[in-house]
Formats: sequence, structure tokens, C-alpha cells
Amino acid sequence: MLKQTLLLKPLQKKRSNLLIRDFPGKALGKLKPFSFSMDFKKIEGILSQHVPANAVLYCVTLWQELPFDFKLRKTRLSKVGDFTCRTGSRPQITINRDLHPYLFLMTYVHEVAHHRVHQGYGFRAEAHGDEWKATFQTLMNPMLSDEIFPEPLLSGLRKHMASPKASSFSDAELTQLFRSLNDREASAILLSHIPEGSIFSLHGKWFKKGKLRRTRVLCHEVKTRRQYLVPVDMPIGQAQLALL
Repeated sequence: MLKQTLLLKPLQKKRSNLLIRDFPGKALGKLKPFSFSMDFKKIEGILSQHVPANAVLYCVTLWQELPFDFKLRKTRLSKVGDFTCRTGSRPQITINRDLHPYLFLMTYVHEVAHHRVHQGYGFRAEAHGDEWKATFQTLMNPMLSDEIFPEPLLSGLRKHMASPKASSFSDAELTQLFRSLNDREASAILLSHIPEGSIFSLHGKWFKKGKLRRTRVLCHEVKTRRQYLVPVDMPIGQAQLALL
């Protein structure tokens, strides 16, 4: 399963912008025919409720060119979307259902890029290597318009897409721009605001903040002791601050 923290085998150095026309023969010829649970009307219905109106047709077209099963998920602590393709199984993309339309759109294209790279290279390409970056840039480019995104988010996205990261949350400036569009999140307390060792609530559960690991924090759920890597800029609920 491909998600923001997963790495696959070392990539080959060849750089390519993978569109459906780039691998109509050998790569796609090896794929088994699948019966997908999605159809045009179903995916159009889902996308029309979750992405900006002017982006719906483009997003549906990406699905038509290379279909996949598409499912919405409840809020997940460690990721906003993922792409999964196991041997003998249908490729699947899932996205958190509660994302802002602009973040939903970017996440959707991010995962579609994974799908296309996987169909072209299999497990020979790194999850967020050169092939994925080039494909993500190519697929996002038609969306980088003021007809889709408002300023200053549009300028932030253009800057980010010059060298896209594995997770948009790794780009603090872009994360803040996304959150500024959500009145509730714009004034929220972020995980980065509280000291290590603090207890905080998130999605109805209580966690203890641990060590920072690059752009994520290792947190322990108080009740179950399960560990989660939570984005450092994740909005949180109530907090019991640890003494500094």
C-alpha cells in the first residue's frame, strides 16, 4: 500500500511524465481485466461533492483513462489518502471524506499519480521518486488556475509543485494556506503549539505527545497505548500541557 511514509524498491533513473498514452502496450497488456465497482455516474457523484466544481470533469476524466476503485474514509490520524494495488487485486484509492475541497483535489491527483506510476513501472519505482514527481506535476498542471484555486493558495501551490513533497504537510507554508481557508482550523490549536509530554484530544480520543520525527510526531493513545505518527500541524482539541 502506498501512503505518505512508504518507500518501495530503488527507482530506475529514467524520468517520465506518465500519461495513459505513454504505456498502452507492454505495461497495460500485462494487467488482468478487473470488474470495477465504480462507474462514471458513481465517481462523478462522489467527486462533485468533494472537489471544486470546475475540477469535477477533469478528475472524472483521470478515472476514465485508467480506472480504479475509489472509496471515502473517515478521518485517519496518519494520512489523508492512499493508493493500494496488490497482485491480483483491483487498484484502489481512498481519501478522507472530511477534507476541504481544495485539499481533497490535490490529494486525489497525488494518489492518481501513484496509480499511473505503478501501472507503468510496478514496484521498480520509488513511492515518491522522480517518476511520481514528474507525473504528479503533469497531472496537477491543468488545475493550477485561478478558475480552480484562489489566491494566495494558487501561488503557494505553484511554488510547492515546482518540487512536490511526499506529503503536503511537509510544506508548512502550504499547510497554513490550506488551513486559512477553513475558519475553524484557522484559529485552531496545533499539535506543534504544545510541548512534548502534553495530553491532548483528537477525534474523540486522548493522546500523549512524544518525539518529533521530521514532519510528524510520535504520539501514544492513552487508552490503548497504540502509537501514531501525527502531522506536526494537526489541529487538536483540548490539551493538558506538560510542565516545561
